[in-house]
Amino acid sequence: MKVNDNQYMKITQILCEELIPAMGCTEPIALALAAATAKKYLGELPQKINVKASISIIKNVKSVVVPHTCNLRGIEAAVGVGAFAGDADKKLEVISGVSKTDSDRIEEYIKNTPINIESLDSDLPLDVTVTVYAKGNSVSVRIANSHTNIVFIEKNGKEILNIPVKCESDDGMRDHSLLTGDVIWEYVNSADITAAEIHDTIKRQIDFNTAIAREGLSGNYGANIGRTMLKSYPNDVYIRARAYAAAGSDARMNGCEMPVIINSGSGNQGITCCVPVVEYAKELKTDEDKLYRALILSNLMAIHIKSGLGRLSAFCGAVSAGAAAGAGIAYLHGADKEAVFHTVVNALGIISGTICDGAKASCAAKIAASVDAGILGYNMYKNGNQFMCGEGIIAKGFEANIRNIGRLGKYGMKETNTEILHMMLNE
Repeated sequence: MKVNDNQYMKITQILCEELIPAMGCTEPIALALAAATAKKYLGELPQKINVKASISIIKNVKSVVVPHTCNLRGIEAAVGVGAFAGDADKKLEVISGVSKTDSDRIEEYIKNTPINIESLDSDLPLDVTVTVYAKGNSVSVRIANSHTNIVFIEKNGKEILNIPVKCESDDGMRDHSLLTGDVIWEYVNSADITAAEIHDTIKRQIDFNTAIAREGLSGNYGANIGRTMLKSYPNDVYIRARAYAAAGSDARMNGCEMPVIINSGSGNQGITCCVPVVEYAKELKTDEDKLYRALILSNLMAIHIKSGLGRLSAFCGAVSAGAAAGAGIAYLHGADKEAVFHTVVNALGIISGTICDGAKASCAAKIAASVDAGILGYNMYKNGNQFMCGEGIIAKGFEANIRNIGRLGKYGMKETNTEILHMMLNE
């Protein structure tokens, strides 16, 4: 693959489009963005807010701490901070400019502003409409399929924007169908690491995601999974790779105001793709070129696996990211394409039953388990062991296994998603 090929350029664009900064869990941030956009068109502070959200949005927002809200959780906190002090032009960093003074006032605003929440009967996992009201005026904003994909704006019954949305692929993102294991492998080994768009994108991911991992280890966040692992087990690279990744999630799920670089719309997945690979690179004293290629491999593998699952489902996204991290770690050890592919398939065979029951403290533990599966998947193959076709959901060929995972998460677990929400709401 040559750097001026159309395919090469498209993959570079996918990488740069997916690996972007976000502050806070991306589902509440999508709500904050919708609220901030609605307020922008309303022209004043909303006096009332209505939210209609899909099951997956309600599930993913219910238990996570929203930054700049004095440790408040849930949909009310997300739309409240967005409506009160969000900057709609900053997209997934919509609340990054909120001051300490504003944070104190936001808590009072949320408590004193009527916020009505309804479950939206939608075929789209990521679907939310926020309507704000003030002095007889109203504005509605809808986001669908990806966290910044604003498809509808209406003020006082007059449409300002209306982009038809028929299916999940109408997400405003680039087509990922060109990604296959073979194409990813070819891109990884032909990429111009010195090109600014690639180098700067990967460096930013390393800097942001390792910084929040360190914060998670030094602070007191949620269940402190990362700190518990380092305290309870020998401090070798196998533990550090999992603990540092978990610590980043510890901080992020519990209100840390530091940004992360996301993957497939998720900060936890962005952390999982990156931090374990960086820790292994430190241990192996890997040069920058090989580290960057390993991270490109990890990120693109995660994007490829997640493309079949969709942005949100009952299938835990950390699983695909952990398998992808295993691929990156295998690459650092000099693994060839066959070994990398078997690493991913083994990892998915180990842990693909893990559910997503929303964003919250236990995500960090699921990340640790998923990275463990990725590392074990590589060590299995290195020692001459692998899961065989016909054993459970394991199929013949790399792409067949990726398709099976997509089918399992997107279709097989559809009812599971609904039942999880019922349990979370004590219904």
